[in-house]
Amino acid sequence: MTTREAAETATHSPQGSSHGSVLGWSLAVLLREWNTRVEDASRDLPQGVRGYQVLSAVVHEAPPTQAALAARLGIDRTVMTYLLDKFEGCDLLERKQDPSDRRARRIVPTEHGRRLLAEVDARVAKAEDELLSTLPPEDRRALLALLEHAATGAAPAGEDRCAAVARSAVLTREE
Repeated sequence: MTTREAAETATHSPQGSSHGSVLGWSLAVLLREWNTRVEDASRDLPQGVRGYQVLSAVVHEAPPTQAALAARLGIDRTVMTYLLDKFEGCDLLERKQDPSDRRARRIVPTEHGRRLLAEVDARVAKAEDELLSTLPPEDRRALLALLEHAATGAAPAGEDRCAAVARSAVLTREE
């Protein structure tokens, strides 16, 4: 299928009715399917996709404070406390006193948390590959690069990518 044929197919439902926005419709379909697949891939984590996002942020970045992690992911601080309690109870992470500020706690992954995230990361990568399996590998890479570029550019000036995600998550919950 050519890019033009794919675009024409994407603008119509199976019944042939036109959608007002190719971008909106395409993103909605992909996001819905991505969420379903990633929810299944992250089934071993507390809170599924949200838990995956929390553990991924803790493992792949410098140890955040609890407040910074909540702000970065757009999760209410009280809810974050309960989430982290569950993660600690599952031996996925621990709260450690910040040596430079006794009042602050750094969120640090455990070895078990790192291993489990590696397994979930592999399942998520497989799910994403399957989701985009109708595209040749070079088109997948191009699509992902373009989406990342567009998403980064969609944030207001000076807002980091994660703050944009947090803002959009709040807007989505309000709808």
